[in-house]
Amino acid sequence: MADEINNPAEDQEASDELYERFVFNTDKGQEPYRIDKFLMNRIESATRNKLQRAINAGLVLVNGKEVKQNYKVKALDQIIVYSDLSPESTDVVPENIPLNIIQNDKAMRHLAKQFYDHTVKRQYLALVWGDMLDEKGTIVAHVGRNLRFRKLFEAYPEGDHGKEAITHYQVVERFNYVTLVQCVLETGRTHQIRVHMKHIGHPLFNDDFYGGDKIVKGTIFSKYKQFVDNCFAICPRQALHARTLGFVHPSTGKEIFFESPLPDDIANVIEKWRNYATAKNL
Repeated sequence: MADEINNPAEDQEASDELYERFVFNTDKGQEPYRIDKFLMNRIESATRNKLQRAINAGLVLVNGKEVKQNYKVKALDQIIVYSDLSPESTDVVPENIPLNIIQNDKAMRHLAKQFYDHTVKRQYLALVWGDMLDEKGTIVAHVGRNLRFRKLFEAYPEGDHGKEAITHYQVVERFNYVTLVQCVLETGRTHQIRVHMKHIGHPLFNDDFYGGDKIVKGTIFSKYKQFVDNCFAICPRQALHARTLGFVHPSTGKEIFFESPLPDDIANVIEKWRNYATAKNL
């Protein structure tokens, strides 16, 4: 396949987890053993087909070099796997930066490493409930699956569960009861922005997973409730948009960026809140 990046494609909030990295070092007593079988015994929920695809794509390195499927692991080998073999599912809502990537094996490994090293630049816009206290800040809290409800994710600020997650945010515009914020991901965990915003008390507008699909801030008057219900109807999903994706081109070494305008539903609900705040002199 050609080693080139054409136009735009879908971005996901969990990009890092699509390219999990595994490192194994064999001991002095390791006897020769097929690499796919060796890895199946060590990576939870990995299948032989997935491992063979990863090997063929050049995403499995032994002592820094690509190997074939029939390679036999030996003593003191270092094995690095860049692949989608993580046992956690990426139960995410796709965003709409259209990015059509066509790559050869070397390019795929190059991109996988950028995701793992957290050098891919991802910028999001989110409409969240409440008037945020600070103009900008950083949220540091591990993100992992909820221990009772496996479809949901949870913030673990003590780091006792989940994986490290860091989100930088900055206020773009305030509407008193909701705030438009820009989020920059330093890591990319599943549902990271949604979980982090809930963690600091500002769930995403109309996020039915994390408590944003009901009135969180505002008045008790019926007209306000009707206004919010109308906003929910305009934007029937969480108000989160992948605005910018940037990474180093595998062939040219140049940094490239893809930008996507706000989709109509999110743009319309932001405008509706803007007009409401102006009319109420909020």
